[in-house]
Amino acid sequence: MAKSKVAIIAANGSMFDAYKVFNIATAAAASDAEVGIFFTFEGLQLIHQESHKQLPMPEGKEHFQKGFEKANVPPIAELVEVAQDLGVKMIACQMTMDVMNLALKDFVDGVEAGGAASFIDFAKDANISLSF
Repeated sequence: MAKSKVAIIAANGSMFDAYKVFNIATAAAASDAEVGIFFTFEGLQLIHQESHKQLPMPEGKEHFQKGFEKANVPPIAELVEVAQDLGVKMIACQMTMDVMNLALKDFVDGVEAGGAASFIDFAKDANISLSF
């Protein structure tokens, strides 16, 4: 049986978006799927060296923070590390990096730069494709 492949586009940069992206990505990778995430526009915040540690909670949803803590939901920085350990492919959109004047050194370890074509090449035979 062929290994499953999951392709995710992360285009938004709030804490909720990060939990959605990294929860699905790590669950899929832990289930032995090949996982790739394409981070573009505000989604680059999810893998930025500093920003991913202090992502904004959506306005009016601040009460969720206590719920996350009570439920022992790991912080985003820890989920990023789990994704790295599980071999999740993380692609930062080169065009967005250029527009925002960012370089690979601005992101967590293991991130590669690539254009939309790079992600399309990865995603073309994905079993599951998601966008957040």
